[in-house]
Amino acid sequence: MKKYFAILAVIFCSYKIQAQTAQDTSEIKRVALAYIEAQHNPNSKLMESALHPRMVKRSVFRNKTAQKDFISEFFAENMVILAETYNVKGDKFPNNPRKEIKLLDVSTRTASVKLLADAWIDYMHIVKTNGEWKIINVLWQYNDVSQHQ
Repeated sequence: MKKYFAILAVIFCSYKIQAQTAQDTSEIKRVALAYIEAQHNPNSKLMESALHPRMVKRSVFRNKTAQKDFISEFFAENMVILAETYNVKGDKFPNNPRKEIKLLDVSTRTASVKLLADAWIDYMHIVKTNGEWKIINVLWQYNDVSQHQ
């Protein structure tokens, strides 16, 4: 039985080493930072470089009139436009905006990341396709959930 657990431990450790390289970790963080920094300093090309073309960004909002929740969806194209237009006056973020990246899980071709920004939290799924890490899913909410109206 001990031999069985020792073999499993070796297999597990070997898998983890192969699944996440230092370069992968760096690239995953770079992509997550590009997503938020493209909004801080309007940069549509930086945003586009971080997103998979089929990326979807979702959140839950409450319709006050109907008193029902609904899911909002934005796509890669919307996010590229947002990056170009959202903070053009430089008034949407503090001088030193929060951009804390937490790697929740990393495998050979997929990663789950939590981005803590000033006003919101983004959970991202990042996928490695054709040798590049790209954001494919984002689920986000305001820190103050009363803003989801």
